[in-house]
Amino acid sequence: MKNLVILTGPTAVGKTSLSINLAKAINGEIISADSMQVYKHMDIGTAKITKEEMAGVPHHLIDVIEPSEDFHVVKFKEMVLSAMEDIYSRGKTPIICGGTGFYIQAILYDIQFSDQEIDQEYRDSLEKYADENGNEALHKKLLEIDPESANSIPAANRKRVIRALEYYHLSNELFSVHNKRESQRKSPYNFAYFVLNDDRTLLYNRINKRVDIMMEQGLLEEIKKLQAMGMKRGMTSMDGIGYKEMLSYLDGEISLDDAIELIKKNSRNYAKRQLTWFRREKEVIWLDKTILTDESQLLEYIFSCLKEKGITKC
Repeated sequence: MKNLVILTGPTAVGKTSLSINLAKAINGEIISADSMQVYKHMDIGTAKITKEEMAGVPHHLIDVIEPSEDFHVVKFKEMVLSAMEDIYSRGKTPIICGGTGFYIQAILYDIQFSDQEIDQEYRDSLEKYADENGNEALHKKLLEIDPESANSIPAANRKRVIRALEYYHLSNELFSVHNKRESQRKSPYNFAYFVLNDDRTLLYNRINKRVDIMMEQGLLEEIKKLQAMGMKRGMTSMDGIGYKEMLSYLDGEISLDDAIELIKKNSRNYAKRQLTWFRREKEVIWLDKTILTDESQLLEYIFSCLKEKGITKC
């Protein structure tokens, strides 16, 4: 059974630095589990790691597709499995790092998807319906078909609501039934699944500050350049937090100050949803930064867990 390390947690919690030091210590390479950092030309709004921050540690699934391309869990899984095979072939340990819990789950438990589960035309029709009638109206559609899924997926998470509706449309099986069946799967890996967390107030303050820094770094200019390249609302890449709010500003729907506040609010809500997701996951190891207060303590605890699981001898 091959070894696999996962390091995740809510946005802005501090995964990047910790993952670099972990990779150096265990001869690992990092695979990004971020649904937005996969896109080229989208650096500021995704808080993308820089070459300098990588500190020589190889990273996979960053800057690999154009923002005009669609990106979904089927494509993610295919790319990650290819990267993992490459990493294993060189005797190294893959470290999946990022905050997209559904994507991580798909790899960890080898959840099965098929290309038939992607219907772009139907998906586009749902996007259009949500644009015209709002996320709540779209969520009501799911509630009528699959109340169990609707109760576990918030209306604000448009992507997952669409995914659930799309799955039912194509398979005539409820998404909740599919998820229950897949949740019983055993992982094919000898894994350690770490979730980094911090005091909520500190986390939210960090999120707010990060958004201010993004604006100072030129988030608005980045989005204007993307618009000039032909990127527009409705594209998967432009649905990311930071991008969709700024597009609303550029379209004259809201003020710049309101757009900035909305990015902060949506980012905080996203962090809350991420933590809710990770709390539902099986066999996770929580890394509490209010207890393990510096990186050396965090790494020491991680190493003890990895040693216990036989993933490393350090």
